[in-house]
Amino acid sequence: MRSSNFKNQNQTTLTAEMPSFDLKEFQENIFAQFRPWQRSLQFWARAADIYTGYKVFQVRVSFEKDVEKAEAMWETQHEHAADKIYSMCYDMGGFFLKVAQVVGKPDLAPAAWVRKLVTLCDQAPGTPSNVVQLILENELGKPVNDVFERFDWDPIGSASIAQVHRARLRGDKKDVVVKVQHPGVQDLMMTDLRNLQAFALCVQKTDIKFDLFSVCKEMEKQIVYEFDFTREADAMDRIRSFLSENNKKTVVKVPRVIKDVVTRKVLTMEYIDGIPILNLKDEIIKRGINPDGKLAAAAKQNILKSLTLAYGQMILKSGFFHADPHPGNILICKRSEVALLDYGQVKELPNPLRLGYANLVLAIADNDHLRASEGLRELGIDTLSLCEDERAELFNLAQVMFDTKLPPGVKILQPFAEDSTIKKIAVQAFPEELFSVLRTVHLLRGLSVGLGVNYSCAEEWRPLAEEALYFSGRLKDEDFKSRNRLRRRFSRRSSGWSK
Repeated sequence: MRSSNFKNQNQTTLTAEMPSFDLKEFQENIFAQFRPWQRSLQFWARAADIYTGYKVFQVRVSFEKDVEKAEAMWETQHEHAADKIYSMCYDMGGFFLKVAQVVGKPDLAPAAWVRKLVTLCDQAPGTPSNVVQLILENELGKPVNDVFERFDWDPIGSASIAQVHRARLRGDKKDVVVKVQHPGVQDLMMTDLRNLQAFALCVQKTDIKFDLFSVCKEMEKQIVYEFDFTREADAMDRIRSFLSENNKKTVVKVPRVIKDVVTRKVLTMEYIDGIPILNLKDEIIKRGINPDGKLAAAAKQNILKSLTLAYGQMILKSGFFHADPHPGNILICKRSEVALLDYGQVKELPNPLRLGYANLVLAIADNDHLRASEGLRELGIDTLSLCEDERAELFNLAQVMFDTKLPPGVKILQPFAEDSTIKKIAVQAFPEELFSVLRTVHLLRGLSVGLGVNYSCAEEWRPLAEEALYFSGRLKDEDFKSRNRLRRRFSRRSSGWSK
């Protein structure tokens, strides 16, 4: 009897000491370890399929002598590729949603790509409400009901890093927007970036004579910052204060941060009522206004003027700017006022780079080919000429990269076409820190093409560039006066300029 009891006790002790085995947890750990490999394999399979599809098609279309038939073939190919690119970006999510935002612009990509990719704005897969609740309570240290009087669990929109909800704080009468970070997305995005960097190295060695790898490195640096919402809140406050101090009237609206409800993964800000800029045409028609008439054209011009002035001031005057003006981050409010959202991607230019860019803006605005070629070198853009008229092509390169204006009769820029400047002037090195300026200008150009307004941001920024150079001592007093515009426009606001 004692022996039996001892045996049972011993078995009980052994059982208690043995760790329990959770099969589901084990499977989840294995999946988590292999997920980056699976994701990499998925990317390379899809990217190779799209790339080789175009290479094979280029050979096939070269045998077609009829221009109209060749164009029709290209359109079909673009539509076929657009479906694949859309599927890859939507299925994989993460960083590829940002890739879709950059590529899917009407001045850069084929129309078939734009039609598909533009629908990805704010359409990323969302985080379930029960997970959102856990994140909020872990970050804020309180039950959701203790912080918010009302919380709409259906998100207003969901992007690559976070999703946003409309809510109302306890004791307040105005609605707020709560931005909640998707769990586990940072590791996936880093995997995506490394894959894209490798793909960029391959492509720039074979097809595109541009330093795409440096561009990807800068994107990696910026993406890391986006995961800290306290940094985003500080950036939002800084830009809001700057624009308010330097303009008598509101140029663009910047949401006010609710500082007591901000953590690294939760950001709360004022709610701004408006319509996404992508829905502007539908809203104009809804109000009974001719979308191609003078009233609509004036509204579109005012929208672009506001955005252009705000960005010119941020880049050339402050050097600290919002670096992500894609359509999903722009709202149109009453009286055509513009609201600029999402300050996860901001950039602060070193002073020499800010002034170097101001010098290049003047060169483009003044149509000064010599100054433009010198300006590119000053910025550290290393080029290799593959043509005879090097200076003219360098000026074209400066325009392609840093101005919004399209040449007469051109609706799509197609910078990587066979007869493009990029094919004639190889960009061997491009400063990583300048990529945010390049991207901002290209996104502004995409907006201008989408709105049907062709304008030059370099010409609009000329006064700002002149004054930046004057106050730095790079523009002589007599030259500054001879331009005969800045003292009348900016004399009352000169004290706020960077030296």
